[in-house]
Amino acid sequence: MSRFNRRVQIPDLQLPKYDDAEEEGDYSDNYGVARLTTTGSNVSDDQEPVVGVKVLRQASRHRDIKGDYLDVPSHSYLMKIFQKQGDKQVLFADKVLKFTASGKMKHRILLITDFALYIIDPETNALKRRIALAAVEKTCLSDLSDNFLAIIIPKEYDLLMASTRKTEIVAVLVEATKSASDFELEVVFSNSFEYNADAELVKEIQFEEVEGPCFYNLKLFFIL
Repeated sequence: MSRFNRRVQIPDLQLPKYDDAEEEGDYSDNYGVARLTTTGSNVSDDQEPVVGVKVLRQASRHRDIKGDYLDVPSHSYLMKIFQKQGDKQVLFADKVLKFTASGKMKHRILLITDFALYIIDPETNALKRRIALAAVEKTCLSDLSDNFLAIIIPKEYDLLMASTRKTEIVAVLVEATKSASDFELEVVFSNSFEYNADAELVKEIQFEEVEGPCFYNLKLFFIL
């Protein structure tokens, strides 16, 4: 077994809100499917699985929890994606940065519903991936104050992404998984963990603090 060590220094990510001037449309019941609703706050202080374990930024401690940061019902292309799946409730929606198998970062939309996670390309409005909540085994985060989150899906391949709202994402996933499958989602905190970047590529992620107010190191080890 050999490893290729690549060190990547990444700034503290401040992801843009979804306020681009895109084509919008009203959603109505004329589509002939169950109406999709959105929620406001989906987690409370006592539901936070991260507080008390992970180092949180001050902004994370005092941020209002909104759930749907994209106003999903106002975007017809997002609504059409859900209509094909039968999902009824949006628990979380926001832009994130997703790592590809090669280590590049892509802007994506993450939506969590009562049944699944959706990864959508905001440039093409195309659904890139749908992951059933029942397929998610655990989430992995570092102990540091960073924006990274890995979602582990054993029967498929894993998802590594960055979001300034990762704490809320984890809390929503824990509650949604419990409601959908009566399964307690495991939340793992470690500065070193492995994830399957694709069906045949395993990577080891290591986190290190470095000097400076807005930087930290993410080291990627490709396990061959």
